[in-house]
Amino acid sequence: MRQDASGHPVPDAHALLPRRSPPAPGAAVVVLHGGQATSERRTRSWQAAALRMDPFVRAVTAGLPRQDVLVAQVRYRLRGWNGHRADPVRDARQALDELAELAGPVPTVLLGHSMGGRAALRAAGHPQVRAVVALAPWWPPGEPVEQLAGRHVLALHGDRDRVTSPAETADCVRRARRTAARAGMAVIGGGDHAMLRRPGLWHRTAAAVVAHLLDPEGTPDPLPGDCYGAGDFPVL
Repeated sequence: MRQDASGHPVPDAHALLPRRSPPAPGAAVVVLHGGQATSERRTRSWQAAALRMDPFVRAVTAGLPRQDVLVAQVRYRLRGWNGHRADPVRDARQALDELAELAGPVPTVLLGHSMGGRAALRAAGHPQVRAVVALAPWWPPGEPVEQLAGRHVLALHGDRDRVTSPAETADCVRRARRTAARAGMAVIGGGDHAMLRRPGLWHRTAAAVVAHLLDPEGTPDPLPGDCYGAGDFPVL
């Protein structure tokens, strides 16, 4: 892999991997899978973190409120976040640039799991992005939220997650309310980090939330109103 003058990897392939490509896209959903805190190993499509998002891609595609929505995934160069380099964020931004070249300035929802949720949050300031939907995100204390200005952000987090913290996710959502157009969270009762417990609920809820964000007037919000309130977040 080529490197720049600072030793950072330089993209040598497209970062956007289309899964559904209508002839004239009017909106888009971009999916970001999880990874590792630190790893210089190349990402492969058969790795568990990538395969875990296939049911979400299928569910989102089946639940699209309109036929002109492009669905794609971000192709990471490396498995790891890798400290201040935040490699997946670079990949996500490249993918969004490629999306803009391919489809023009279409409203885009980012759907990210774990590390992909963190990359989606950081990339939310890109002009293409309308909303972020984060699944069991890795949002450590102090994650920036200023880039969410005018965007919507919604997190789903299992209460049995032992890898990333529901409490830290809740804190990030509350901070995001100072900036975002709307910020909310729902807890998946019995849900784990890999989303293998109650998978149908994860898939259905994520797909319905994405559909609502793409068509807020024609598709009802599947989540209760207290997801966006000042009290405790609801358990589904």
